[in-house]
Amino acid sequence: MSPKRLISVVPSQTELLFDLGLDDAIVGVTKFCIHPADRVRNKPIVGGTKTLNLDRIHDLRPDLILANKEENTRDEIEELQQRYRVHVTDMATIPEALSMIREVGTLVGRSRQAESIITRITNSLPAFPSDSASPSVAYLIWRKPYMVAAGGTFIDAMLTAAGFRNAFASQTRYPELEPDALRAARPDLIFLSSEPYPFGDKHRAEFQALCPDARVAIVDGEIFSWYGSRLLQAGDYLKNLRNQLDYHP
Repeated sequence: MSPKRLISVVPSQTELLFDLGLDDAIVGVTKFCIHPADRVRNKPIVGGTKTLNLDRIHDLRPDLILANKEENTRDEIEELQQRYRVHVTDMATIPEALSMIREVGTLVGRSRQAESIITRITNSLPAFPSDSASPSVAYLIWRKPYMVAAGGTFIDAMLTAAGFRNAFASQTRYPELEPDALRAARPDLIFLSSEPYPFGDKHRAEFQALCPDARVAIVDGEIFSWYGSRLLQAGDYLKNLRNQLDYHP
């Protein structure tokens, strides 16, 4: 029997549930679940992704909670698992993201809709070559301290799909960097992500001074790190980004 009371504590998966047509079944989201804006704003808030309000969740009596290994806190999820059905996702590649969409679709009784989303994503994503000749990118996710997305992350997979080469692919996860390490990497491009740190135009000069030969660009963090139905928008965005940077297929 398909669940009737859903709570999602992962922003990208919340958006997926709405795109699967489950508006009425969603009874709780986090404060970071901001899409789709016109429909999510009326849903009860159950805290932040790493600071869940467990009492609020208990009050909402979910029959399925969608969580994620990276985005949520292990202790909180394990506590919830003692009382509820909790589906914990874990992905670092685009194929794994597509499998997640399929799994969630099956869990919530929306397999046909999930397959449609998967097909549309597959048909729209670019297939740019990524090799040693591709432009190298330092993808910044945080400031003070500097942190980058390295190997083994979904962001790394998206950079590869876009035909770029991660300047920190030899490291794992989200390492902190000293300014000298960023200089030493000599990236062709520096991407300043719009999330989780809200990088903006005012930060360009800071990184341009560190790496004068690099090109600094503000990029949409949701496109690079949201692994649900947001991928429907990724193909056009990545093509446009390459065109803006004068890297054509």
